[in-house]
Amino acid sequence: MSIVTSTLGFPRIGPRRELKKALEDHWAGRRDAAGLLADAAALRTAAWSRQRKAGIGHLPSNDFSLYDHVLDTSVMVGAVPALYGWNGGTVPLETYFAMARGTRGRSSGDLPAQEMTKWFDTNYHYMVPEFARGQEFCLASTKAVDQFTEAKGQGIHTRPVLLGPVSYLLLGKAADDGMDRLALLPGLLPVYAEVLRRLAAAGADWVQIDEPCLVLDLDDATRAAFATTYQALAAAAPSLRLLLATYFGGLGDNLDATLRLPVAGLHLDLARAPGELDRALARAPAGLTLSLGVIDGRNVWRSDLPALLDRIEPVVAARGVERVMIAPSCSLLHVPIDLALETGLDAELCGWLAFAQQKLEELSVLGRAIDQGRAAVADSLAASAEAARTRRTSPRIHDRAVAARLAAVAPGMDKRASGFAGRRAAQRAHLGLPAFPTTTIGSFPQTEEVRKARAAHAKGSIDDAAYDQFLREETERAVRWQEEVGIDVLVHGEFERNDMVQYFGEQLSGYAFTRHAWVQSYGSRYVRPPIIFGDVARPNPMTVAWASYAQSLTERPVKGMLTGPVTMLQWSFVRDDQPREATCRQIALALRDEVVDLERAGIRIIQIDEPAFREGLPLRRADWQAYLDWAATCFRLTASGVADATQIHTHMCYSEFNDIIDSIASMDADVISIETARSKMELLDAFANFRYPNEIGPGVYDIHAPRTPPVDEMADLLAKARQHLAPDQIWVNPDCGLKTRKWEEVRPALVNMVAAAQAMRNAAG
Repeated sequence: MSIVTSTLGFPRIGPRRELKKALEDHWAGRRDAAGLLADAAALRTAAWSRQRKAGIGHLPSNDFSLYDHVLDTSVMVGAVPALYGWNGGTVPLETYFAMARGTRGRSSGDLPAQEMTKWFDTNYHYMVPEFARGQEFCLASTKAVDQFTEAKGQGIHTRPVLLGPVSYLLLGKAADDGMDRLALLPGLLPVYAEVLRRLAAAGADWVQIDEPCLVLDLDDATRAAFATTYQALAAAAPSLRLLLATYFGGLGDNLDATLRLPVAGLHLDLARAPGELDRALARAPAGLTLSLGVIDGRNVWRSDLPALLDRIEPVVAARGVERVMIAPSCSLLHVPIDLALETGLDAELCGWLAFAQQKLEELSVLGRAIDQGRAAVADSLAASAEAARTRRTSPRIHDRAVAARLAAVAPGMDKRASGFAGRRAAQRAHLGLPAFPTTTIGSFPQTEEVRKARAAHAKGSIDDAAYDQFLREETERAVRWQEEVGIDVLVHGEFERNDMVQYFGEQLSGYAFTRHAWVQSYGSRYVRPPIIFGDVARPNPMTVAWASYAQSLTERPVKGMLTGPVTMLQWSFVRDDQPREATCRQIALALRDEVVDLERAGIRIIQIDEPAFREGLPLRRADWQAYLDWAATCFRLTASGVADATQIHTHMCYSEFNDIIDSIASMDADVISIETARSKMELLDAFANFRYPNEIGPGVYDIHAPRTPPVDEMADLLAKARQHLAPDQIWVNPDCGLKTRKWEEVRPALVNMVAAAQAMRNAAG
């Protein structure tokens, strides 16, 4: 009997973003529903073909989604909020996309999209299910069965994937705070039972049920809900073998309860929680199949296959080949598809990387080594070992100067010379700003002209001098316009920047960038995270020239704009050969040099954005404080090399601040700007209750909407902010950067914002 190799999921988007084009053509009316569904079917066939050709034994089906797998589950169980006008039966494609994207300009009126949030601690976003009191469920989509039979018709036997019912409810939101989402299980389980019966009737033997919430902190009532749930599901279709898939962490104190569930198999994420294996082996029932997630499904690094075999072979010897599977740690959704497309990366770096296709090949080598012996794949194992060796020893990875600098960081180097009160006095004397000072978050609209000029420069159609002149003209126009409308602290507009992480990473050593390594963020929105492969340093100044040029145009202060070390870390594929904290400290020291150089160039306000600060929190609360301590330290290390009179700002996007407000305070930024317009300033409760001492810029208009908020609306929001904060704490700014908006939207909104600030000054006397 051969060992089973399996994948928990495969990227949906296509190697050249075929799904994005198909979706956007459909949304624009250039492709009808039948054409879109045909494109989707072709992508599924290609994904199954890749996996089967690589020799994978258990291929997933129902892992493909037109938008999001959690939204697919909501549609499957009929959890469609009433506002979308669904009246039963199969949920139409139009309703599905209305839930995903909202509607505008329809005869039925504008509808909002469902809320979207991060999928655990990944950079993928899911559509949050919405549950009403008395929620009823029904089978409203047979997609899981349809895609199984679709593959079967092509001669491919798959393992269907379902998001588990307990995790589905826990990931949703209730209509009111007092509603117990798990109380909805009795109405939900019959729908899942029906899906399982239909899969069994269609010929399925294994079904993968994902319950990632099992790696979170759970109470006894939730563990009991898992027990009740799986007793019902196991009884629904006794011929099916259920593989319970957990990932993104270890089961920890949920292990014993999980091992008691009536399932045929259990998947463990041994990339995130390698220590889980010994505990599971000691306690797992003899008949339970263990799926070992040994290939990292979250990162892009090549595996050390001989080392993995050293871990796997004893498990196979102890449990038997029929009770072990080998797999990636989680779905391969989170990595790019094929390294072979990256012809611009050098051979040595490519030798250290593995995208989804290469991870399939690694699984195949492991399977053959177990079935046939290591000698059968000796060349592949030798190549893997050599790649691991060169990566450990390469001077491209390890920079002695960076290591020495990190070791030389002295106690107190992450502290400003004076406390906030002393700094505030120095800054006010130097800057001379009015009460309720106005500013923006940093970026201005990236117009079609800006994007065309950037593309032309990248292609060589315009030379450096012409591109530089174009950017200077755009920057000067932005500075002059801000002066005209009366903004107090200006920005240069960031017209030269492609992306808030990529722009800096391209100028730092230790970073690499790809051309085709796209991963899904949500829907048709894909990103290409940079790869941090080695020690990080700053060879040359990165932003000083543009900030200095903008400052030379005006007597008003111009902010220097940087992306902070935690966000640079979180939005990248990070090296796995040292703690993330060490990499973040390297980035912090590199950015510290930029902050100091900006100050030397006469820039007296410097903004260090950290939108990813909270999303870096570990999944288990017990691990939070260690992360928050080093994350805040890295921010301070970036910011603390300047004099008291230099004002440090930071920006954080919409977030729940209550549970980490003390850590935000410990960052010790002179000014923090946050998104508050949508919450009508309610997010300021955390800062007021904590008695946050420094200054705050609560966003007074939502930049994500195309509307222009009137003056009185912004003034009302500032009045509400005044109920939470002292007048001398308040700055006036938008919620976020304006890069994605149009100038015809931005100009009137900022004019109104300045007027609202003036109204507050007048009211204050």
